[in-house]
Amino acid sequence: MQPSALPLPHVAAPFGAVAPECAADAGSWCSRVWSWTGMSWLARGADATVSVLFSVIGIVLVALIVRFVVNRVIAQISAGAGVPGLMSLLRRGRGVTDAESIEAFGSARRAQRARTVGSVLRSAATILIFGTAFMMVLSRFGVNLAPVLASAGVLGLAVGFGAQNLVKDFISGIFMLLEDQYGVGDHVDLGDAVGTIEHVGLRTTSVRDVSGVVWYVRNGTIERVGNASQDHAVAVVDVPLELDTDVEEAGRVAEKAAREAVGEGLARDVIDPPRVLGVQAVTESALTLRLTTKTRPNRQWAVKRAITERVVSDLRTASAPTGTATAA
Repeated sequence: MQPSALPLPHVAAPFGAVAPECAADAGSWCSRVWSWTGMSWLARGADATVSVLFSVIGIVLVALIVRFVVNRVIAQISAGAGVPGLMSLLRRGRGVTDAESIEAFGSARRAQRARTVGSVLRSAATILIFGTAFMMVLSRFGVNLAPVLASAGVLGLAVGFGAQNLVKDFISGIFMLLEDQYGVGDHVDLGDAVGTIEHVGLRTTSVRDVSGVVWYVRNGTIERVGNASQDHAVAVVDVPLELDTDVEEAGRVAEKAAREAVGEGLARDVIDPPRVLGVQAVTESALTLRLTTKTRPNRQWAVKRAITERVVSDLRTASAPTGTATAA
């Protein structure tokens, strides 16, 4: 025979203690606490206390689970897994397809942008989830939330007025990232600074100019952005010629020289072949012949230097025996 289960421990009630009415319910926490402690005041609040305790534990567990799931979803979105719609939204408006957006997302710039935006979204989700859970816990303890919310609103308003520049910088930084106005390695003109982007943060952007000076620009103060590295660039070559130059012949020589220049190690940097636009300007002493070619981002300067050297050299060679075209 198996031994019978041991009965719950029973503590004798103190002399004169009266069992509360709820102790008559054998399945209640009141009855159990009365049986264990013999304290009527503790037994009367047992049911409510245990109910609140389980509610608080449930709220905390649900908040942790929701935060874990949201963070995983944000991580998957930031990595670009199966969300072409979101990536096209981040990239929309520049005349590219979803496939091109997905391909571009794999670059270091897109990865950095995704990590930054993902970090912001995770922080915002954590504050929202745990803040809501905290309010629900307070309500379970019977706290009136109206004064708490009013105090929080007043405090937030005071902090907002005191740190409005900081808030402006952060909001501007978030929109700059979402709109992909610039990224690390881009050559930009921010008004206050012109150079290459070295770091993009939510509050500041650092730019190194041609002299090597690093400028830290607050995002909230940036009113315009000129980006010379967005999607593609254009190499513009202006060649000065003498006024009596045969422009048509000079254009043919210059275009041929430019195409040969980009074919010598720069073919992968050029998107469209060079072409002559014609005379750009005329002064009292010379005229300016302009050539352009579309290049990959940040490669326009190397292409421009190669084309300029080759065009000037070929124009001088062509003008030597015939006097047709002379580079000034």
